[in-house]
Amino acid sequence: MIGPDTAGIAERLGVAADTATAIGQLAAETGLDADAAYAVQTALIQRRLDRGERLVGLKMGLTSKAKMAQVGVDEVIWGRLTDTMRVADGGSIDVSAFIHPRVEPEVAFLLDRLPELGEPVGDFTDAVRAVAPAIELIDSRYANFTFSLPDVIADNTSAAAFVIGPWSPVPDGLENLGVLLEIDGRVAQVGSTAAILGDPRRALDEGIRLAGRHGVRLREGWVFLAGAATAAVPLRPGAHVRAVVEKLGTASLGASA
Repeated sequence: MIGPDTAGIAERLGVAADTATAIGQLAAETGLDADAAYAVQTALIQRRLDRGERLVGLKMGLTSKAKMAQVGVDEVIWGRLTDTMRVADGGSIDVSAFIHPRVEPEVAFLLDRLPELGEPVGDFTDAVRAVAPAIELIDSRYANFTFSLPDVIADNTSAAAFVIGPWSPVPDGLENLGVLLEIDGRVAQVGSTAAILGDPRRALDEGIRLAGRHGVRLREGWVFLAGAATAAVPLRPGAHVRAVVEKLGTASLGASA
């Protein structure tokens, strides 16, 4: 039996991202399941690496009930981050380079060592050099931001860009810190780090486990985005976005036309 055309699907998704052109869902048409979708994701990222980008970390997706409900998917997933996705804190991004960008507040970890697979949350805290408030910009390549689980996995979990605020030591109470997402100075979303699998450190544990299934291990110095603490909000031209995480500070992003 011939499986899905991994390279062909990755190329379609890559061109959609490069040209900011939405495409239809692919999984039903191509017979893509979750495992095959991660193979597509690998090929999609390799396409970026072949043009000079570097892997700088991993990200989790759908780690909160709010995000699962928003997109109609109910399984935690992971994707990859490259250096060209990173935007400086306080920097600006051209929204015309994306199809239907959305922003969400997150918690980021900076890895000091490689955590072992299955290492308990309480033990691998010393693997994290620092923690920071973050903003992730997501942009599904599918029309109407609608997809199945294999579709979004193949699309590198809708990864598009990210901002990291100032790094600081991991504070006490990380499992329940208040989170705000502000758009143009007004609160758009309110949440807690508890929405990230009950504790953002659990997201790191899940990331190690899930990526490990596909032969991917986290590296020292990588960034790890633990997942959104609230539902995502559409990013419009001219908007100013700020994520505020209690005890951690803020990260901000401007959107140009």
